[in-house]
Amino acid sequence: MQRSDFRCVHRLRVRWAEVDMQKIVFNAHYLMYIDTAMSDYWRAVALPYEASMQALGGDLYVKKATVEYHASARLDDTLDVGMRCARVGKSSILFQAGIFAGHKLLVTGELVYVFADPATQTSRPVPAALRAVFDGFESGADVTETVTGDWITLGRDATRLRTAVFVQEQGIAPELEVDALDATALHAVTFNRLGAPIATGRLLQESPGVGRIGRMAVDRGVRGTQWGRQLLQALTDAARARGDRELRLHAQCSAEGFYRRAGFAVVGEPYEEAGIAHIAMARSL
Repeated sequence: MQRSDFRCVHRLRVRWAEVDMQKIVFNAHYLMYIDTAMSDYWRAVALPYEASMQALGGDLYVKKATVEYHASARLDDTLDVGMRCARVGKSSILFQAGIFAGHKLLVTGELVYVFADPATQTSRPVPAALRAVFDGFESGADVTETVTGDWITLGRDATRLRTAVFVQEQGIAPELEVDALDATALHAVTFNRLGAPIATGRLLQESPGVGRIGRMAVDRGVRGTQWGRQLLQALTDAARARGDRELRLHAQCSAEGFYRRAGFAVVGEPYEEAGIAHIAMARSL
């Protein structure tokens, strides 16, 4: 088993609380590492776990967990935890894990989940849609699709996600979230394989040759992966295709690093909007 065998890899650093007097990781912590990496797997397949299980009409329960030790991890080691779906049975799903320090395999593990009725915890067949997500991801297929269009086409899905992020999560007043510009904007929505929106944003024409991106929102259950970057790239490509020479946006200060990595630079000083610190940013096309 090699690190390259896994399409989903979680990286962590061993802390003092996880080691014994010899600065070797306690055995039980390896299962915690694997469980944490399992959360990354759900983000990688673009499935916010709770909402996805509700849509599928069931839940996953751990039936069996096994760990095999090959070598010890030590304090301050940087570990890579790889996860892969190895097999989907009638009602069970087998995930395999590998924990590496560099290229050295330290631990292998397996988690067997059973898909079941959440009320009775009796097993049910794994839904075909979930099976397809795992099969597609492990074979390298796309697990999302980004669609661009007008408000009539995408407004319902964009509103659903923007309300969850801006209104319910961040506490922005609903009347500030939706405005008249939605009707003239180009919208983009990224959908997962269950048809649920996981990212959205819009592109306005601020002036001739200048586009403005706004209302960028990503479902909190899948943040920290590539879906925000993918959505931003779709809007950037649309701006370039219509001939824009520059893109501008007003970013929440907490997202400044995200936009910097996408080529945007700060313009001016921070300011407050809807009770949240923002910064103006721009990039040339």
